[in-house]
Amino acid sequence: MAEQTQDINQLLKVRREKLAELQASGNDPYQITKYDVTCHTADARAEYEEKEQAAGEIEEGADLGIHVSIAGRLMSKRVMGKASFGNVQDLKGNIQIYVTRDELGEDSYKLFKRMDIGDIVGIKGYVFRTKMGEISVHCKEVTLLSKSLQILPEKYHGLTNVDMRYRQRYVDLIMNPDVKDTFVKRSKIISTIRKYLDSQGFMEVETPMLVANAGGAAARPFETHFNALDEDLKLRISLELYLKRLIVGGMERVYEIGRVFRNEGLDTRHNPEFTLMELYQAYTDYNGMMDLTENLYRYVAQEVLGMTKITYNGIEMDLGKPFERLTMVDAVKKYAGIDWNEVKDLEQAKALADEHHLEYEPHHKKGNILNLFFEAYVEDKLLQPTFIMDHPIEISPLTKKKPDNPEYVERFEMFMNGWEMCNAYSELNDPIDQRERFAQQDANAAAGDDEAEHTDEDFLNALEIGMPPTGGIGYGIDRLVMLMTDSPAIRDVLLFPTLKSTSK
Repeated sequence: MAEQTQDINQLLKVRREKLAELQASGNDPYQITKYDVTCHTADARAEYEEKEQAAGEIEEGADLGIHVSIAGRLMSKRVMGKASFGNVQDLKGNIQIYVTRDELGEDSYKLFKRMDIGDIVGIKGYVFRTKMGEISVHCKEVTLLSKSLQILPEKYHGLTNVDMRYRQRYVDLIMNPDVKDTFVKRSKIISTIRKYLDSQGFMEVETPMLVANAGGAAARPFETHFNALDEDLKLRISLELYLKRLIVGGMERVYEIGRVFRNEGLDTRHNPEFTLMELYQAYTDYNGMMDLTENLYRYVAQEVLGMTKITYNGIEMDLGKPFERLTMVDAVKKYAGIDWNEVKDLEQAKALADEHHLEYEPHHKKGNILNLFFEAYVEDKLLQPTFIMDHPIEISPLTKKKPDNPEYVERFEMFMNGWEMCNAYSELNDPIDQRERFAQQDANAAAGDDEAEHTDEDFLNALEIGMPPTGGIGYGIDRLVMLMTDSPAIRDVLLFPTLKSTSK
């Protein structure tokens, strides 16, 4: 190991010596400020194949008039006397380059031979096909644009250390093309969501991240201190309460895609900062949100994947079929064999929980225990897109009661692959009822529930001004990206996931 470290240090030293030589000779690559790029590697390949097909039979190495200027990272180099081959990688792929002393001139060819794997280069030349059949660029000019002073991982094994991949995502993106493809697809998913919602008359807005009262979800917030005002603030855990204020203000269809922050653990599906989208639509209810969700998911899958079927970890999920709709009570009856309509009171609910070895908190009510049964017996069975509707009021403090059964609310969660993908309500717009719900949340917090919400007086004032009947929904963007890219963990779809400091 010591010998290997010594070898690496020597290689790093050589790279710095090469840089010093370049700078001393007036060829400092860091002094170059721009380079004229006319196309990417994939574009050059596509244009050549199109012209080649149109031309029919052509001579070996023929110049079809496709002259390009490409910039990217030198990923391999094979020097063979007066001629050399290499491979340059850019945003859209890679292409072989053919470099000769006769074409470049002796001085420039010598500079090329001194280049290292990882250097950023600009190449100008024409596209041709070698006698081995590979589309390549015959270089007329090679320019060193930036010197790489570090050593990339070995080509054939890539960057395989998982922790290092997350810590040095920039190297991961260079060495693992599938990783780059995932994040290109993530960008397309989000832009497609925006395109769909914009077409439906929604307006994209931005709301505060630093808030005095972090409400809208059951989660523990991060806390900070604002020195200028000498006030404690929190990072938002949800987008909900400010977006509802905009509905009160007359903005009938709004959405926001942004980061939220929850002071919770790390696992394959949870990161303390993640991307949430929430939208609110006046004059509709949770049934309208179900219809919107089905249409949105189908549209995104078709646009991004070219089909409505998603395969994740070998499981095929079909977004093209109507999503199943089940109440939480019916789901628990179907999968746990318990008819919650027969559970008369809290004592009976606790007895059932004890019988099934489900742990509950002292402050839990009957509805909380129903949710425990759902989480234990139902969630992981919901592989195909499924709406679970009509949650107990105890776990839904911002949701309208069902008029015919006030123990439950007009709420749904959509599940796929056993994961919660979104959460939606017929929004509670009764300020008197909302104040009572907040009071119960305050009591829960006093009893030790550190995920309980707290009374938000300004939000209550907004409701007293008057909020129309409204449907609202929150989507976990990262989980959707995981499913559509077949990524095993949330860290694989976050460019820079949260990691424990290496200094600890």
